Amino acid sequence: MSYLYHSFFFDPLYNSLIFLFQILPWADAGIVVVLLTILVRLILFPLSRKAVVTQVKMAEIGPELSAIKEKYKNNSEEQARKTLALYKEKGVNPFSGILVVIIQIPIILALYQIFLHFPEVNSALLYSFVSVPENINTTFLGLVDVSAKSAVIALLAAASTYFQFLASMKGQKESKGTSFGDNLTRSMQKQMKYFFPVLVFFISYNISGVIALYWLTTNLFSIAQELFVKRKIASTVA
Repeated sequence: MSYLYHSFFFDPLYNSLIFLFQILPWADAGIVVVLLTILVRLILFPLSRKAVVTQVKMAEIGPELSAIKEKYKNNSEEQARKTLALYKEKGVNPFSGILVVIIQIPIILALYQIFLHFPEVNSALLYSFVSVPENINTTFLGLVDVSAKSAVIALLAAASTYFQFLASMKGQKESKGTSFGDNLTRSMQKQMKYFFPVLVFFISYNISGVIALYWLTTNLFSIAQELFVKRKIASTVA
């Protein structure tokens, strides 16, 4: 498992980071981290787009799902059967988003491990065509040292996490159901909207500015992706 993780995730991403320094000698560490993060998100875009499309479709059939839950609240077997039938009728695969999450886990873990020890360079991990940079400028845009803690970038990462959550929920109608599951879902959504940004701030600040910059970049990309895909869907329907 470790071999597969390093061969297909950690080593390629690590070498991509160092290779960017090699081909962009003028770029500081912050710029390179931003570019690598965007590159990874672009590669994952087809899968992420599918997840957003599924999210939109799930929101569209939300009222019908609520009606099924209410109508068959005392018959869980029939409720499940009707729900699956609705998914099939509408062409919705509620589990498609899980695949995206599963694929992203090792990538996020690899990026986290890479940035955790940044800007140290382990030459033993480099491919033959990738060389150790002569110098790594860790001052992002001449303003912030991303190798150290940065409250400013951590705060921006937290704020972007909050707005990313809002973007992902945009267009979704809040469930009006009164069941325990519906109440729990609403409660969890409200708590996560505020808890997760706070968590991101503390993690980003306590590790380093480069982790915060990664979170900020990936959140901004996610927001742009959500808006782009949902706008495309809306224009297609219109």
